[in-house]
Amino acid sequence: MLSPLEHFMKVMTAQTEIDKLGQNRDSVYFRDGVRRIDFVLSYVDDKDGDKKAERRREFEANLEKAGLELETEDKSESDDRKTYYLKIHAPWEVLATYADVLKIKVPFKASDIPKAREVPLEWLTHPFRLPDNIMRPEPDYFTAPFDKSKVDFFLIDDKDTFFPPSTRNRIVYYILTRCPYYKEDRKEKDKTGINRLLNNGTYTSAYPLHDCKYWKKAQDMQCESERYHLYKYWARFLCFYKEQPLNLIKKYYGEKIGIYFAWLGFYTEMLFFAAVMGVICFVYGVLSYEDNITSKEICDPKIGGMIVMCPLCDKKCSYWKLNSTCLSSWQSHLFDNEGTVFFAIFMGIWVTLFLEFWKRRQARLEYEWDLVDFEEEQQQLQIRPEYELKCTGRRLNRITQEMEPYLPFPSKCARFCLSGATVLFWTCLIVACIMGVIAYRLAVYAAFASIMKDSPTSKIQLVGSLITPQLATSVTASCINFVIILILNFLYEHVAIWITDMEIPKTHLEYENKLTMKMFMFQFVNYYSSCFYVAFFKGKFVGYPGNYTYMFGKWSKLRNEECAPGGCLIELTTQLLIVMAGKQMVGNVQEALLPLLRNWWGSRKGRSHPESTYSRWEQDHDLQNFSQFGLFYEYLEMVIQFGFITLFVASFPLAPLLALFNNILEVRVDAWKFTTQFRRPVAAKSRNIGAWEEILNVVAILSVVTNAFIMAFTSDMIPRLVYLYAYHPGDEATMRGYITNSLSLYNISQIPESNLPEAGENPSWFNSSTITTCSYRDYRYPPGHEKQYTHNMQFWHILAAKLAFIIIMEHVVFVVKFFVAWLIPDVPTEVKARIKRERFLVQEYLHNYEVEKLKMQLSQSFCLSTETASLLPSSPSKHQVLSECI
Repeated sequence: MLSPLEHFMKVMTAQTEIDKLGQNRDSVYFRDGVRRIDFVLSYVDDKDGDKKAERRREFEANLEKAGLELETEDKSESDDRKTYYLKIHAPWEVLATYADVLKIKVPFKASDIPKAREVPLEWLTHPFRLPDNIMRPEPDYFTAPFDKSKVDFFLIDDKDTFFPPSTRNRIVYYILTRCPYYKEDRKEKDKTGINRLLNNGTYTSAYPLHDCKYWKKAQDMQCESERYHLYKYWARFLCFYKEQPLNLIKKYYGEKIGIYFAWLGFYTEMLFFAAVMGVICFVYGVLSYEDNITSKEICDPKIGGMIVMCPLCDKKCSYWKLNSTCLSSWQSHLFDNEGTVFFAIFMGIWVTLFLEFWKRRQARLEYEWDLVDFEEEQQQLQIRPEYELKCTGRRLNRITQEMEPYLPFPSKCARFCLSGATVLFWTCLIVACIMGVIAYRLAVYAAFASIMKDSPTSKIQLVGSLITPQLATSVTASCINFVIILILNFLYEHVAIWITDMEIPKTHLEYENKLTMKMFMFQFVNYYSSCFYVAFFKGKFVGYPGNYTYMFGKWSKLRNEECAPGGCLIELTTQLLIVMAGKQMVGNVQEALLPLLRNWWGSRKGRSHPESTYSRWEQDHDLQNFSQFGLFYEYLEMVIQFGFITLFVASFPLAPLLALFNNILEVRVDAWKFTTQFRRPVAAKSRNIGAWEEILNVVAILSVVTNAFIMAFTSDMIPRLVYLYAYHPGDEATMRGYITNSLSLYNISQIPESNLPEAGENPSWFNSSTITTCSYRDYRYPPGHEKQYTHNMQFWHILAAKLAFIIIMEHVVFVVKFFVAWLIPDVPTEVKARIKRERFLVQEYLHNYEVEKLKMQLSQSFCLSTETASLLPSSPSKHQVLSECI
């Protein structure tokens, strides 16, 4: 610790250096060059200046009473000549007091636990590794919660640098959020905290400072230049193949942001294995292209070309030949083959491995980042200032035995009901929009079918041969649905925040969890409902010629959609590809391209200004504010993507590959944003990813069910297997004849007038005198049979096989999932041993410290008693009493 003389000399030396540099304002220190700027508030004078100035005076006076030191930069010194900057410094006494209150862990002894052994063949990973000083910017210490009464127990070399900048700004922000701005004589509870002052315009911004420019190191040798190192080794896209410096991220931004990037990096690593397996399954589909007998029969003019299919819609749709779906059947085979079943089972197991290995990685980070004994109550469960202000009622807390604010039960119920009704209304609105898109599909399909009909005079014959009416309808409907998704997302984002604020959650953790659940429920319905429709409803309730099913009844004339002869899987693939790829594309444009333009202008401004005039606080003021929902939206984006690659992955094995490419970019884009575009966020602690972990578990379980149903009811795999092993002609198991077997016949003369094509809609090759029957996709008895047009036995055999497949697949995957979860412990054995060892040593050192302290106190009291006794007449009885006391 520095003596007063040493402190004075340090100040004078720093002042001399500032004079030599010509008052360099690109600094994180006060004008004296010693006191560090822990927080900055900015404000401007305006027409309502008197009221705001009064608030600022009271607030700043209360800050000084709390022990903070302030320094104001006049607007004449700022770049825009209208903004004032209030710089805040927390001296040692304030830091020590609040570190004790917040139970912040600090080092008291260098760790003597041996490091983990080096991994064999570690040299193979050398190209992906970063310098050791970047990966491990801090030595390993034993830590304990700070106790102001035991200052000499901790390793304090210099009080000015003992608490790192992230801890300092966290403490100052804690004070700012609870500091009042009312006068002493009139206490108004609602006039408290920096957040309220920001909302009413008294201050325009509040933020801690970055330690330097991101493109070059700080000139001040005392400054860490951690932002520069993060940009150089982490935020540039050319570093995409390098590991992330998680320890440096944690040190600079705090554990909450560090755990997000750790999770995102681990998720991306695990996606690599899913992507490889998906590519293998897709390649298998390509290589087995020529062995696809089903598609060959569809494309064969003598088989598929001779099968006349019933109209797919009323009036506008004509009869058509099966070989017109030749291209879509080949496309369907790429994703609907034997390898898809294996991939669906693999992804069910992959999800479990991902979640279980993440728990282990998270446990290791908890140990390395000293979060093992961190309880959420220390920060996340602190009562929100908004709750304290809005809840006027008081009651006794049974645990703390202190009076605390509370929300009365009737008010809580009323707010909960209003919130639930709002969520239900918006969910119904999404469903209504999806119904509208379905109605669009039904109405427009007839138009596409009429335009693309097989006619020699058609002007779009070339395009019509490549794009079927089903594909054209599916693509346009998917694009419309995606636009609706974006619009509803924008609206509901504000609604979700409003209803969460209205509920007045008590703690920060409760607020985040409530908002997380509302937003995810909405996004789940918004993004996945169209995929659920195509996967589980389209083509399942269509009826048959003469008895078709209509969406809103026959009066609507909107006949339910049918699947193509190759099944609905290719349409589900199209839907998934458009929505998933579109979401990622829009997200990347919002996150990368738009900030790039802003960054180009800001960087130009920053580099063109001399450091003597463009101060560090002004540079950070010009950056974007990192809101409390910053990480929330990042998590939400990744969890929605996780749903796409797990819930419907059986229809599109390449989905993990798309997600992998997106996430490689996402890691660096997010890093670039945090490092260059955002002000430095206030450091916050978190030991896990919060409510998102439970959401991932629910999605993982649901994905097993959805993929089993997709393989059973959306894919054509089960009907083909039933035919192969039970209904194939002859002794040899072959797929020949499957297409004819999977179609049923209907007598054209029995089709009602309302279902027949209009005059002139039928193609030139159709001759009603020679063609008496048409085919449709179903398993029903033919005309003339005693049970004509009712389901035959093959239909029931296939249904039984589908249900059996679902049960078997779900049980197999769930058994493997639970076995893997049981086999892999959540906390590695090595970490458990280290935690126990560290706890033992911490207790031992604390015990030894207390013993030594007691000895010193006894020794001092003994010396004092001896000195006192020497001044008194000697008395044997007094010596005896002293010896007995000792």
